[in-house]
Amino acid sequence: MQKLIIEARINEYMMREDGNENVPYSPDEITADAVAVREAGASIVHFHARKPDGAPEHDHEVYAQTVRQIRRASDILVHPTLGFVTLDASAETRIEHILRMAKDPEGAPHFAPMDTGSVNVDRFDPVAKRFTSNNLIYKNSTGTLHHFAREFRAAGLKPSLVCWNIGFTRFAQTLLDAGLVDKPAYLLFIMTDNEYIGGHPATPEGLRAHLDFLPKSGVEWSAAGFGGNLFRIAGSIIGAGGHISIGIGDYAYKELGYPTNAAVVREIVSIARQLGREIASPAETKQILGMK
Repeated sequence: MQKLIIEARINEYMMREDGNENVPYSPDEITADAVAVREAGASIVHFHARKPDGAPEHDHEVYAQTVRQIRRASDILVHPTLGFVTLDASAETRIEHILRMAKDPEGAPHFAPMDTGSVNVDRFDPVAKRFTSNNLIYKNSTGTLHHFAREFRAAGLKPSLVCWNIGFTRFAQTLLDAGLVDKPAYLLFIMTDNEYIGGHPATPEGLRAHLDFLPKSGVEWSAAGFGGNLFRIAGSIIGAGGHISIGIGDYAYKELGYPTNAAVVREIVSIARQLGREIASPAETKQILGMK
């Protein structure tokens, strides 16, 4: 079985006051976390740029500064985000910061995400039985995704094909069939719990639904738990040959005492070794995913 790729999802848009005080905001904090999760066993770090108060930051230079700092400090592979809700933003605007960074030999990322469909990401309050918002849409048309695929390939970036449900997973297959994504494709199953209902739940049944529609060849897959405890099915993911994408950006892990990202990664390493899988280094991750 392939060595296990661990991707640390270190902050997303988790706010410290809503969850875990260890969530990094600034470029320096994100860089320190990237170094720590690499030492713990992660080979990829996924981050969202944030303002000092934790609000989303979309400025290219903040992203570029963060990527440059990470690459100077560690050999971990870097995976920045495209941003949150899109609504009417153009495809060109959404990836401008990624493509600009890709031209910088000292600050180029290794990955860029492509959510292979559109999804409502409003939060549902299970206690009050109501949504706390009603207009948060992550919008990705077919034309937009084809544009992303062509531009990422030209820039030498590995796309992470993010799949929230079976429809997304099936669409990822079309990108392979059309020759728009190089094999092996890197698929990420986003499973959702608690306030987030846009994806399959992080249960054996939710995972199995994705795997039933997984392309038969030319794919490496990982799984994340957005809004829920991924440790409930981490053993199933690892045992099925998948990789793990996890971090306190997705879930605060209150039941584990609000750990750091590095502590979460170390726990995954321990589970993997108990199940007989060793951990992939950044160099081995690039080899597994067919990256130059």
